[in-house]
Amino acid sequence: MSIIEKLQHKYALSNQGAKDMIKAFVACTLANMAQMMPVGMLYMMTADLLNKELPQNHKTIYIAGSAICIVLIAITEYFQYNATFFSTYVESGVRRRSLAEKLRKIPLSFFGKKDLADLTNTIMSDCAMLETASSHWLPELVGAFISTTLVVISLFFFNVKMAIAAIWVLPVAFIIVFTSRNVMHAVNKKASKYRVACLDGIQEALETVRDLKAYNAQDEYMTGLNKKIKAVESNSIFIEFLNAAFVCNAQMILKFGIGTVALVGSDLLIKNQINVITFFMYLMVVSRMYEPLQIALQNFSALISTDTQCERMDEILSHPEQKGTQKLSNKGYDIEFKNVAFSYEEGDSVLSDVNFVAKQGEVTALIGPSGSGKTTVSRLASRFWDVNKGSIKVGGMDISKIDPEKLLSMYSIVFQDVTLFNNTLLENIRIGRKEATDEEVKIAARLAHCEEFINKLPKGYDTLIGENGSELSGGERQRISIARAFLKDAPIILMDEATASLDVDNESLIQEAISKLIQDKTVLIIAHRMRTVAGADKIVVLKDGIVAEADSPEKLRKSGGIYSHMISLQMKSDNWKMA
Repeated sequence: MSIIEKLQHKYALSNQGAKDMIKAFVACTLANMAQMMPVGMLYMMTADLLNKELPQNHKTIYIAGSAICIVLIAITEYFQYNATFFSTYVESGVRRRSLAEKLRKIPLSFFGKKDLADLTNTIMSDCAMLETASSHWLPELVGAFISTTLVVISLFFFNVKMAIAAIWVLPVAFIIVFTSRNVMHAVNKKASKYRVACLDGIQEALETVRDLKAYNAQDEYMTGLNKKIKAVESNSIFIEFLNAAFVCNAQMILKFGIGTVALVGSDLLIKNQINVITFFMYLMVVSRMYEPLQIALQNFSALISTDTQCERMDEILSHPEQKGTQKLSNKGYDIEFKNVAFSYEEGDSVLSDVNFVAKQGEVTALIGPSGSGKTTVSRLASRFWDVNKGSIKVGGMDISKIDPEKLLSMYSIVFQDVTLFNNTLLENIRIGRKEATDEEVKIAARLAHCEEFINKLPKGYDTLIGENGSELSGGERQRISIARAFLKDAPIILMDEATASLDVDNESLIQEAISKLIQDKTVLIIAHRMRTVAGADKIVVLKDGIVAEADSPEKLRKSGGIYSHMISLQMKSDNWKMA
């Protein structure tokens, strides 16, 4: 693995970002070396002054040399600023876009193991931490390390004993900080969990404030949330204490270097093994050399603390993507499940051996007890997840070999949980097909019977509906989702409890609209209400991860099986009255 590849993997960088990082290392090294040039000038001038004469031509050299030093320091500082800060901010944008793009391509199984607060924390806080690491800590650390190494090598050319007296503290100081790696890594992982739990708690409190107030549960909930906040606070203080304990001790060790240089130098000076100017030069060099190393130790410790963030980000960037060909080879739009088995977690089977065909031009309804795998079947049909065993085909085409985004171009999906955006009604429906005209959007809205409530709104289609449609009722939000499906007008329609939030009258209207929409299309409906699926062409009954029954509603009703039993239970429920 090359240096560029190692940097990419370690710090979640793009290829260009890794190259820019190497430029930043060079820039920081040159800036540190430029800062050492005045020490050399001072050494030469002091040697001349000790000789009690300063030739005129030497004065000119020192004046010109000082000017050159100032110019070089200014140029290297400018170069360093651009290489570290400007490049980092560009890369930070690339990193966030890369994460977003990666999240778009990885399977939904990944999101099932993560919550929103965790992913938000990775994209925002972890990216910000790596931005600071890339602009401040890592380049300065590597620059200080390289420049110090060059200076140390040069010190050995003057006097080996004095060089050893100057550098013995360096490995000791860095070893002290390095030994903190495992401890800090464990503490930072725990801190990350505390932060995610706290963010999750705050988000949950905001989302459920109505329910908390309705049941007078605010005080109890806030007690638990305060414990999460206190845990973050206590852990942060503990991390700072640990960090200070290691770094301050390491920095204190560096101070001993000046003392040993003074002691060894004095001894050698008394023995006439070095002259005064050499002794003076070593004192100047070590005082200048240790200054960037003091900061480097802090940066080294800070970089150790980013290991957790890098791992979390690399978990996303290294996650396998769902891939496939962009070329569709289907002949028709029949959906065929053949010996399909699937589990969300290893050893916990949801589907074991599912076989059925949802034919084009027909409505196929999936029913069954809760937990029987109905929603899982719809997710697998649209390749939100990949099957563990068996195959799913659309028109004879294996969907596992098709690019997910290309595959979804054939689907209109209405979820049970509707997601709306804080935008106008017009734009929320237009998500179904971005290039649709206003008139096409309104036709889709009429088909979904949305105009009934849209015309009552103050600005009609131009009304802002609030975050996730907070200004609308559940049934109104559901109808907007259905309007999107009508607007997309895809050959395959998946509806997961699409009419669950509608009253009986509106449900009947939507069923009528769906009947107009399904001509020559494949429709797969998931429902609990038996009246919702009464008009289906075929009913597939799922139970315990397999297809227990599959036939027309009329035949299943007469068979006296699961479907017949579910109808009788629902009829009893509909006729139930309070005594």
